[in-house]
Order: sequence, then structure tokens, then C-alpha cells
Amino acid sequence: MSEEPAFSIDVETAIAAIPAAAWDGCAAPEAMDGGRPKDPFTTHRFLLALEESGSVGGRSGWLPRHLKATTPDGRLAGVMPLYGKTHSQGEYVFDHNWAHAFEHAGGDYYPKLQGAVPFTPATGRRLLTAPGAPAETDLALLQGAIRLAEANGLSSLHVTFCTEAEWRRGGEYGLLRRQDQQFHWESRGYSTFADFLADLASDKRKNLRKERAKAVENGVRIHRLTGDDIREEHWAAFWDFYQDTGSRKWGRPYLTRRFFDLAQERLRDDALLVMCERGGRWIAGALNFIGRETLFGRYWGCVEHHPFLHFETCYYQAIDAALELGLTRVEAGAQGAHKLARGYLPTSTWSLHHITDPRFRRAVSDYLGRERAAVDEEIEYLRSRGPFRKGDEHGREAE
Repeated sequence: MSEEPAFSIDVETAIAAIPAAAWDGCAAPEAMDGGRPKDPFTTHRFLLALEESGSVGGRSGWLPRHLKATTPDGRLAGVMPLYGKTHSQGEYVFDHNWAHAFEHAGGDYYPKLQGAVPFTPATGRRLLTAPGAPAETDLALLQGAIRLAEANGLSSLHVTFCTEAEWRRGGEYGLLRRQDQQFHWESRGYSTFADFLADLASDKRKNLRKERAKAVENGVRIHRLTGDDIREEHWAAFWDFYQDTGSRKWGRPYLTRRFFDLAQERLRDDALLVMCERGGRWIAGALNFIGRETLFGRYWGCVEHHPFLHFETCYYQAIDAALELGLTRVEAGAQGAHKLARGYLPTSTWSLHHITDPRFRRAVSDYLGRERAAVDEEIEYLRSRGPFRKGDEHGREAE
């Protein structure tokens, strides 16, 4: 690491201790005029809802330790959403094998530090620097996080779902770099869903149309709701869907019921609910968040199972909504090679890691080098198997 810049680095154990305008001036300066943020998940209102709802903090295993970088003249130059972790749940960048190996060797892997948005595998800035901040601000935040980990005897620091630019900068600073993949949809100048369909190979196009028709053939009606169109009844129904999915996938839901109450109060303009109705009853739904350029799919659940309804609600409706909102990208969450046939192509995701123990750090570094090569090969292979007409470009990785 290079010499430390002249910043004051402070730790806040609650985001409420940082004024919303100051935080958002670093996290989402493009939205300070009232527009949408690029990343709705790093906004003060979203992170505050997680804390005030009890979804993080307390006994959740996510303990807020947010960093502030202040210049000598007292100006807030940057912030970093940071958490002390006592487990590896809700991160979507899996380090369970690292934890097992570290503890098998006699060390304590937990607690650790996590630079992330809890329960949210969406790529975005993690080193949130204000416009005009000194170029060294990101380094100051990284050094502050590493110093916090080492001063408290923690095993490691993990900065997950960061941007590629941060990933490259972090590597220059000496952090270990990990690469994974998700499946994202990107518009190639489409105006309508029909334009997207026309871009697919004929067999994929026919299959997609068939899936959409079957998803609603049992009298299912689909509603897209945002802003004031979302009412308490929708959140109440979605809570039932979310509980069902959460208990099956994670053992318990990550978000509390109170989070959805706060979402209605503070986040409904950021949210897009896709709700499925049959016979006057809500039977399924998907929760998305709207960014400046991207629609982020987050949670799905149902109380009735219908063929292809998951694909329709989470993937096809998201594409429709993105086009309607003038967005160019859909991130539909983690994993899911089944998304490939539905127009979602593999895209790299990035994370940075600092391991305190030098011997374990070398072992992880060797592993990550091999893993990155394998991920690159898989992405190249999967893109060659995409659903688009032969001879067409298959999109580009997001910068």
C-alpha cells in the first residue's frame, strides 16, 4: 500500500449519525437534483431502512461500522458502507470454504469486516467519494477499513459487488481480487419487447412466447406497481411471498416485516412491485428497485405455483418495465444459468479481499488466480451459447 493520505477516518455505528444529504452527496450525487440514483441500495434512505427495521444490527450478524473520510478542512470526502460480520450469510460471494480452512488451521475467521449492501448482490460503488474529492479518498477508505480490521484482530476485510474500476484500483493497492458472474439483460437499442424478441433465434423466440402465454393461461393477471400505486395490501401480500422463499432458501428471511413498512413510507418511489393476481387474490410477486439506468430484481415469492410464472414475473416483466422506464439494463440477482435462454447474458462481478494472516493470504491469492481464469473461460463459453441470432453481437461486458 502507498503512503496514507491526510484524511480523518471515523467509524459510525449507525448511519443515522451521518446526515442524509452528506451521505447521499457521496453515494448518489447524480440524484441530488431530485433524479434517480444510479444505485438505489447505497442511498441513505435504503441503508437507514435496513437499520431501523432491525434487518441489520442487533443479533442479525450485520453490525454497522460505516466509515467517513474527512479532509483536513472538515469536508466530507467519502463514505463506505461497512459491517462487522459474525457469519457469511446474505453476502452472495461465498467464502465458507475459506472460513472452514482458516478455522481448521486453528484461527478464528469470524468476526470479519464486510464492505457491502446487506442481502443485495447488485454491483455498485462501495468507496463512495464525493464529486471533487481528492483522488486518494478511495485509498483512505480502504486503508481505514483494513486498519479497523487489524486493530480489532479480525481475520479479513471483504468488499463485495464493487465496480470493476474499484476492483482494479484495489488490486493496485494490494488487495486480493475475486471475479464471479451473474446474468444480466442489456438493451441493444430496443424500444419494445417485440424488438427484443426479434433479436432472438427463432426457436428461442417461439419458446419465450410459449412461456409467457402459459404463465397466465390459468387466469393470472399481472400488475406493475410503483410509487403511490403501491399500497399496504401489496406489501402485506408480498411479505407472505417473501417469507415462503426466505424460509426455503436461507432458513429464515433476512428482512423483517418492519422493513416493508418503511419501504412503503420511504422507498416506494424506488420500488417496482410485479404482483400476480388470480381470482381476486394475490398469489405471487417480485420486488425490483429502480436505478438511473438499471432495474434491479431482488426478491420473488408465491403462494400458488403455475408453470413459467416465475420467469414471467421476474425476467420478462422486468424487461418490459425497463423498456417502459427508459432503462438499458436488468440485473436479476445472483446465479441462474437458466436465465441465459431468456436473454440474460453472463457478466462479470467483482470483489476485493484483505486477509490479515500472510500465509493464508498467499494461499487464497493462488486460488483466486486460478478461479479468475476459470470464470473468464465460462463466461466466454456461455456467451457463445446465447439465445441471439447467429452472426449478431452478443453484447459487451459492462465497464
